[in-house]
Amino acid sequence: MMDKRQLRNLIRRVLIGIGGYSEEAENLLMGTAAQESALGEYIRQLGNGPALGIFQMEPETFDDIVRNYLSYRPDLYRKVLIVSGVINLKSEYLEYNLALAISMARMHYARVREKIPSDLTGWAGYWKRFYNTPEGKGTEEEFVYNYKQYVL
Repeated sequence: MMDKRQLRNLIRRVLIGIGGYSEEAENLLMGTAAQESALGEYIRQLGNGPALGIFQMEPETFDDIVRNYLSYRPDLYRKVLIVSGVINLKSEYLEYNLALAISMARMHYARVREKIPSDLTGWAGYWKRFYNTPEGKGTEEEFVYNYKQYVL
């Protein structure tokens, strides 16, 4: 598990760098990392699944964000490259490049038209609907529990 203060600070700096900062986004990403990887304890999906990094993003999702979101927003694409310190975007970088993982998790949520909620219960529901999806194994209750355990 990563130090929660250091991770929060990094999330804030990355979000400011890509122009996607809000207190709600910062907290949502902290909760997503708590839920998906126990705040960085796991950087590869257990059971040989494809998900990578502290947000457990699948390569297919990563590629979709690049192809169908960032490629239409060249200024944002450039900011993600700069903040992440890379010259191209590859999903395998998620495992060891925290700035890229943070940027791409934020991009995943940025595609959602619905505003990010401002409380823990709201973040749990938002994560479930838009990150884990209704078909995913995670629950809102689990998100709340993990947020309290790892973030607070």
